[in-house]
Amino acid sequence: MSLRGGDPAEIGGYPLEARLGSGGMGTVFLARTSSGRPVAIKLIHQQFAGDEEFRIRFRQEVAAARRVSGAFTAAVVDAAPEAEQPWMATTYIEGDTLAQRIATKGPLDGAELRKLAIGLAEALRDIHRVGVVHRDLKPSNVVLSPEGPRVIDFGISRAVDQQTLTMTGRVIGTPPFMSPEQLQAPRGVGPRSDVFSLGTLLVYSATGHGPFDADSPYMTAYQVVHEEPSLGAVPVALRAVVEACLDKAPEGRPSADELLVLLRDLPSDLGGTGACPVVAGRTRDMVTQHHLATRATPVPAAPAGSDAGRSGTSLGRRLRRRWRPVLAAAVAVAAIGAGAAALKPGGFGGNGSDNSAAAPGAALPHGFEPWRTTVQGGREGIPDELRCVARGDALFCGGGGVVATRVRPQDGSRVWTAKSPGVPVQGMHLVGATDDTVLGYRFAAEDAPQDPPAEVVALDADSGRELWSAPTGAQSTAVTGRTRDAVVVGSAVVTVDGSNSRFEARDAHSGEVDWTTPFPPGMRCASVPAGSQLLAMCATDAELDAAEVRRPTLYTVDRASGTLGPPVSVDGPAVPVGFADGRLVLLQVHMDGTAAAGYDGVARVDVASRKVTYARPAETYAGTPGMVGGTVYVSGQTGVVTALDPATGRKRWSRQTGVEGASGPVAGAGALYFSSATGRVVALSPSGGEPLWTTDPQADGLTGEQGASPRVTVAGRAVVVAAAGNTLFAFDTRKPPKSA
Repeated sequence: MSLRGGDPAEIGGYPLEARLGSGGMGTVFLARTSSGRPVAIKLIHQQFAGDEEFRIRFRQEVAAARRVSGAFTAAVVDAAPEAEQPWMATTYIEGDTLAQRIATKGPLDGAELRKLAIGLAEALRDIHRVGVVHRDLKPSNVVLSPEGPRVIDFGISRAVDQQTLTMTGRVIGTPPFMSPEQLQAPRGVGPRSDVFSLGTLLVYSATGHGPFDADSPYMTAYQVVHEEPSLGAVPVALRAVVEACLDKAPEGRPSADELLVLLRDLPSDLGGTGACPVVAGRTRDMVTQHHLATRATPVPAAPAGSDAGRSGTSLGRRLRRRWRPVLAAAVAVAAIGAGAAALKPGGFGGNGSDNSAAAPGAALPHGFEPWRTTVQGGREGIPDELRCVARGDALFCGGGGVVATRVRPQDGSRVWTAKSPGVPVQGMHLVGATDDTVLGYRFAAEDAPQDPPAEVVALDADSGRELWSAPTGAQSTAVTGRTRDAVVVGSAVVTVDGSNSRFEARDAHSGEVDWTTPFPPGMRCASVPAGSQLLAMCATDAELDAAEVRRPTLYTVDRASGTLGPPVSVDGPAVPVGFADGRLVLLQVHMDGTAAAGYDGVARVDVASRKVTYARPAETYAGTPGMVGGTVYVSGQTGVVTALDPATGRKRWSRQTGVEGASGPVAGAGALYFSSATGRVVALSPSGGEPLWTTDPQADGLTGEQGASPRVTVAGRAVVVAAAGNTLFAFDTRKPPKSA
């Protein structure tokens, strides 16, 4: 839409190119940054500029939008809430709104509808984890971008931990998509109000109309508060989940995290509006049917002539009664989450371990045949993934609801499994293993508040018998961008204590404390393995409280005494990715406003001299970082893998692969391996990145994920892959599964 007469030529120094639309609050324009990046600028209408109550709302909108920077929202680039005519610039998201899509092409169905539902649930998860409630989730506030749905417009958002702004005599929101509490008691609106709105949005997406539509807004509002929703045209698999979202009472609804669990377990095509079919050949559809059935409380059969079987409401009500907290918001500050690792000389990776390059002539485990298995955890429905380490003739895996399990690499059979009963922290997988001990994380059950929220647990490698446990903190992601709250160093394990105030080193097998070291005053720290050495990476309390670690500090840690060496400051934000030539390598995060937008620098810290050198790549690389064999790799959401020289930052090569959202690298048997949550694996040549082979997906997982730790473990010539739903499978690298 062209600019109109009277429209400004620029706002805040941003030249305007077009008018994107106008609403009750203001007009939105398309503009460009000085580097040419498109942004959307919302300019508040002049008549509101002098309304102090409105200015307060707009300041809240800017603050809320700045706090939200997930993959499914629009990040704030710039703002001037105190300007004579206030404005805010956000990342421009290309695409139709959901309202436009439904109006022009009709309702969504099948995989498209499921993808929308999962994307919106992930957006709510990101929004709620930073303490924000959107409060106006509706079709015009959802943009269908090529990368997936994005939630925009935080105009009536509020921070959960602040008092609700009292808008005298006004009901704020859009009635067809508002929750009962928004209409009745707006001051008490919390995150589960957004879940209700998401439920109405999914009904609208599937049918073209809302579940409470009526002839007038007043009747619509009445039906939202008092009447049952109309769900007859909603696919039955989705209907049961939606009905749980539309419970009149907030406490009767799932959280965004719990909703994500249910949505990810739905069939890939959602089925129809009749009975739920079980479709052969799907990797998770049958698991989904079992999941939905086992979550429901058995009830007497519906009376003859009832519509319970046809509408699916019986299952929905049972789900609604039976749902219980499955996942809590686990990491307050999420940067680049990656798995905790065992420390091996020269190694630094999400699953640590023996993933250094294997000789090309490496043998298969004795009696090996390709295999596939699923490891059940202690909590039903947790959508987590395992991570594994190979030691000798054993494979140890853990993560989510599994503290650790021992698996025979030749056939996938399990020797023992130790389960975790509580809610896991995202990205915290197996700690690691020594010759006789395996270490993992255990999270307390909700009905055991007396237990530590999180513990490091040591298990006997042969029998799985618990040897000892110790409370641990869960803060490393905020400091380092890596979820690594415990590391194995030789025969010891170094943890952060439960109060997040000191390091504790124990003998891995006996649990005897070797030393404790308090964090430097006013700082919080995390362990960073560096070859055979150990470093501490720390940030000030003020930086962590503001969620902006701009200048982290590194200390060497004496492995015998825990004594910290002199401090070394690094320009940040920065994420440690590996260790080579006596230097710790970190990638510097490029910030676009308050949002992380990839990596635009490499920092190398000489551990001996404490000297820091910097290199600047020619461009910014977004994706999941990793390092092996003296090369840094970034694997992007679209499948592009880029190799960088850590000394110069120069690009060595770049390859387009068919594996979206892959994590890696893992080296072994003459190749580099990258794999996504679907279990799809690509093998690349280490020298130039030439594709050697690619496999088909093995599980129903999300692609496009960033920051995950490597999912591949090399055991001689065998590759073991961890995929979504605690799926493990293994094959011979010389005979990979054929790709269709």
